[in-house]
Amino acid sequence: MDHRQVVPKGDYLYRVGDPFRSLFAVSSGFFKTVLLHEDGRGQITGFQMMGELLGLEAIHSDHHVCDAIALEDSAVCAISFDQFEQLGQIMVNLQHRFNKDLSREIVREHNVMMLLGSMRSEERLANFLIDLADRHAHRHQSSVEMTLRMTREDIGSYLGLKLETVSRLLSRFHDEGLLEVRGRRVKILDRNALALRRTETHN
Repeated sequence: MDHRQVVPKGDYLYRVGDPFRSLFAVSSGFFKTVLLHEDGRGQITGFQMMGELLGLEAIHSDHHVCDAIALEDSAVCAISFDQFEQLGQIMVNLQHRFNKDLSREIVREHNVMMLLGSMRSEERLANFLIDLADRHAHRHQSSVEMTLRMTREDIGSYLGLKLETVSRLLSRFHDEGLLEVRGRRVKILDRNALALRRTETHN
């Protein structure tokens, strides 16, 4: 039903326009999905980590509508969607798991729309860090100390912020004792205070 596929850092798992044949479960590593605008600019639409699915966006159109790029040496399990649908008809637990993953992806996309539409820069970054920590915890990884696989520029693209704004806010959170930031290593020192920044903006 599935096969393992290694994707080196910087390589594409799939590109815009590729035919949709499989879903991909991330077994190790980290990916970003990028939507290309007509003028050639790329907009990051998500980051996918171990245990999450890639390719859900292509189910309705039969082709991929974004690029998926490995942020580090990664591996996925490719699952034939035709076989998956057949198994889903007889394996209730499998279908239930898929429905939960699909629902989670819809909720995440909705949250991103809220981030870009109504939240100020500080709220966006705080929300991103809390969400990332929660996703680590869901996979039994540390939700306190994390390595950011994405660059600050990637974070800015995802949140609709300039690179300078992301760097400035990380430095501010560090100086205020919310985080300890060392390169790409981030340690959450005061989660409650950071969580408050999702709804309260301090100038």
